[in-house]
Amino acid sequence: MRRIGVLLPAAPDDAEQQSWLGAFLQGLAQSGWITGRNIRIETRWTKFDPEETRKYAAELVALAPDVIVAVTSNVVAALQRETRSVPIVFVSVIDPVGTGLVTGLARPGGNTTGFTIFEYGLSPKWLALLKEIAPRVTRAAVFRDPTVAAQIGLLGGIQSVAPSLRMELSLIDNRDIGEMERAVAAFAREPNGGQIVLGGFFRLHRESMITLAAKHQLPTVYTDRAFVTAGGLTSYGPDRVEQYRQAAGYVDRILRGEKPADLPVQAPTKYELVINLKTARALGLDIPPTLLARAYEVIE
Repeated sequence: MRRIGVLLPAAPDDAEQQSWLGAFLQGLAQSGWITGRNIRIETRWTKFDPEETRKYAAELVALAPDVIVAVTSNVVAALQRETRSVPIVFVSVIDPVGTGLVTGLARPGGNTTGFTIFEYGLSPKWLALLKEIAPRVTRAAVFRDPTVAAQIGLLGGIQSVAPSLRMELSLIDNRDIGEMERAVAAFAREPNGGQIVLGGFFRLHRESMITLAAKHQLPTVYTDRAFVTAGGLTSYGPDRVEQYRQAAGYVDRILRGEKPADLPVQAPTKYELVINLKTARALGLDIPPTLLARAYEVIE
């Protein structure tokens, strides 16, 4: 019986995260690893809480698993503070070299490898998408998680194209939902506003953020399709289900004797544009046919 630790940043009732975890388990099963038969899965959920992240990182390492799957940069960093020997396979990490999680992409070195979620060059496309889907927008509020250092790079990409798109940016860094509600209300007092949500902690308040955007009539671009299937306007980002399946492949290779140091860090190869037409109509937006033609999924 082999033991696999899984440290997830979301909450256990996050249906989208559960579906991604299901894809991971399915990938393991396809390689012959069956829960209860030859593997035991130890799963912990941190709810994006730094203290919970530290606690569960230590708890999982103490169980001496054969490999740990970690989601997001903060979770990986917490695990690396606990161990430099237990293999770690990450998913949804931004800039693992720049944040010091690995020494290189081709040869990551150490005990950690995995799959990146965003390149910094992707973030300007979110602002361009906001302008394309809602041409009247001249002001954009950017929600970022101040505890995620890599989001500084994503914000830099957005800031780099704002002048050429004639967009004025406002930052919302609050982690308290009450403060976020007040910040959005204040931002919406001026006309021609829109939003970009960089993900992370904001997943915990997905429903509230979608409701706020609708209440204040703010076109919003998300990095995760889960917001759009729940009623948000549009998202652009990688196929996360595929990343979890790929992570299962790396776990299989490690369980069969390969070392994380020899498995290259991989970037996404497939990106999905998702548009919610019902939400667009509620916001009074006419989606350009060229944009609909590029969409991976259109929700009616």
